[in-house]
Amino acid sequence: MKLKKFLLPLILLTCIPMFGQSIEGNVDNLPVREYTLTIKEETVNKAGKNVEGMTVNGTIPGPTLQFTEGEYAVIYVKNEMSVETSVHWHGFLLPNFYDGVPYLTTPPIKPGTTFKYEFAIKQNVTYWYHSHTMLQEQSGVFGSIVIHPKQQRLEYDKELVLMLSDWTNEKPINVLRNLKRGNEWYQMKKGTSTPLNRVMVRGALGAQLDFWRQRMEGADIADIYYPAFLVNGKEVVEFPDFKPGEKVRLRIINGSASSQFWLTFGGETPTLISADGMDIVPVKRNKTFIAIAETYDFITTVPENGRIEFRAMVQDGSGAALAYIGNGKTLPAEILSKPDKIEMMREMAKMKMKMGAHALKFQPSKDERFNMKEEYGMKMDHSMMEMGKENENLETEHANMHHSKMNMTKDNMDVDSPTSEGGMFSEYNYDYLKSPEKTTYEKNAPVNEILLNLTGNMSRYIWSMNGVPLSEADKIKIKGNQVTRMTLNNMTMMHHPMHLHGHFFRVINKNGEYSPLKHTVNVPPMQEITIEFYGNEYGDWFFHCHVLYHMMGGMARIISYNTPRDIRMKPFPVSKLIHETDQWYSWGMIDVSSHRAEGTYIASNFRNQVTLSAEYGWNENVEAEFTYERYLHDYLRVFAGINVENEIADSLDEINTTALVGVRYLTPYLFNLDVRMDSKLRPQIGLSREIIIFPKTVIFGEYEYQADFGWVDKLPSGDNFKTEASWSAGIEYFLSKNFSIMGSYDNRYGAGGGLSARF
Repeated sequence: MKLKKFLLPLILLTCIPMFGQSIEGNVDNLPVREYTLTIKEETVNKAGKNVEGMTVNGTIPGPTLQFTEGEYAVIYVKNEMSVETSVHWHGFLLPNFYDGVPYLTTPPIKPGTTFKYEFAIKQNVTYWYHSHTMLQEQSGVFGSIVIHPKQQRLEYDKELVLMLSDWTNEKPINVLRNLKRGNEWYQMKKGTSTPLNRVMVRGALGAQLDFWRQRMEGADIADIYYPAFLVNGKEVVEFPDFKPGEKVRLRIINGSASSQFWLTFGGETPTLISADGMDIVPVKRNKTFIAIAETYDFITTVPENGRIEFRAMVQDGSGAALAYIGNGKTLPAEILSKPDKIEMMREMAKMKMKMGAHALKFQPSKDERFNMKEEYGMKMDHSMMEMGKENENLETEHANMHHSKMNMTKDNMDVDSPTSEGGMFSEYNYDYLKSPEKTTYEKNAPVNEILLNLTGNMSRYIWSMNGVPLSEADKIKIKGNQVTRMTLNNMTMMHHPMHLHGHFFRVINKNGEYSPLKHTVNVPPMQEITIEFYGNEYGDWFFHCHVLYHMMGGMARIISYNTPRDIRMKPFPVSKLIHETDQWYSWGMIDVSSHRAEGTYIASNFRNQVTLSAEYGWNENVEAEFTYERYLHDYLRVFAGINVENEIADSLDEINTTALVGVRYLTPYLFNLDVRMDSKLRPQIGLSREIIIFPKTVIFGEYEYQADFGWVDKLPSGDNFKTEASWSAGIEYFLSKNFSIMGSYDNRYGAGGGLSARF
């Protein structure tokens, strides 16, 4: 028996690269179900505006695909757009070649072409599909999947898919560009910023100073302003056809690009029966947190005297999506209070959390993960692990252990209270999820321990693991017939829903041997979660944060079984996928006021940045500068460039050009320090800072000091050195993402006011 278990994976690993297509195409007399999905660029109306989007079969979200466990799926995806696309079958156990990550597992679908996906359906319950190309998921390329079991296990009358999503009227690439520049407009727009006046009124100045000391603006929850949150493509959707007394299975999918939700229900408390397509011990819950890419199935009964209100409130309280099930008087869902970011800052300061772990390390190849974990964050264990009692025998494969026959009786139903006890993030756990069967693995299976610290830099919008983004990371090597145990330690203020393609993993919680199986796990801020899975797959698989903009910012890895690559992928180098997360983004600003004009243009990727700036005072004082910068880590960069300026005000006759080198450093308390030396050997130091003092109002200041010791140009007789100091201070009020009004005083040009434009 043991010899058979050893030989079978070896035979498969040997044969798959050789026969790939024929093995995957063997349907073994399974009933075939076919679909065709057509992806187009179209004008859509969302949030009251007609904007460009991407549709699947003409709708956002795309159609629901229905299967029965044991069928063979054949899905044709037609790309009628002007750009490449792809489709990933989220949570599916399927051949590596059809997983749908372009350039890693599956060829991209070129414009004007059709790609055929085909695979056996080895599971059931609720899943979804979405594009894995750039930011297309945010534009509308996603939809739901319902897989019915061969034999019905639960009793209910009807079912309803509720697919949650977020919508922006901006082009998603412009959203990411705005995040890269560190613009606070999104927080200002939705009223979730923490300006200094509010902090001081609440007596939280000490907490704010502690955050600034650690180079953080403040507590953060969600990055982006969305004008609308949607259920099945609408802000409010009604389902009047459900009759009183009917039991309805609600299949809830969070298909958002960047939004997590709290789910609440009117009427009786619904019963949670499934998470991420896996059955759980049924539990009554009327308040549940659903992270991006998770799916939860509930059973509820339509009331005799009204209709159920379903409310999905976005995590930071900036909006909600609503659905109504049934007819008559509305039974309202609980409206949750908005999170208090200032109170979060106070609590974190009291706990003396050490934050600010690097998202971009000085030496990416150096293993510093354990030192990083020791130095930053909280030294607490939230996993409640009993590893010594676990790892019992698990003979069956994923497909066989996927579900157990269940009866919703008082004997096997848990009742969980969603109330918060004991801390700021206490509600963000999975202790209410319990598998109906043991999920442990063989006692004697070797275990590979991996620590992944989740790291990020909000000001540059870089996201990584262990301080290393995808573009600088090696593959994580996985061995077959081995348990991989990952500790995910979140060292940021953001939630990170981590998704592993092609696998289900155990999420270790208080239920020990009955810990649930999931394909996506949310890791709350400053906490850690341990997952583990048995290596029984083949090929390379993607592992990433499912906040789309975090993934595109570098928080991703390739999990590799170190097996030969499918020969069909030879024309599609994986480097193209990696490049998606390290592209160049550019932005700029122009100030025009009554005393001067100034412009700045910046283009940047993870390690490199070019900056072009120019300033002209109406007293004919002009200066322009071009620099190339190299980031050594998050806070420190070296630069070289050219400076052009006139020496005398009110005269453009004497223009001097100098070369320069220096360092730029983000200090504690968020001061930007610039230390340089030019080709005339004149040292210069500069310091700048800006602070949000009111909800849409920023004050700023800058100081520069230069000394000339006459090491190149001779000084006037009797002078040992001469100095030049310049400074400015001002105030800016944000009118929109792109425009502000401002006023400032400059010791060279005097006082003035005008308009700022960002692009």
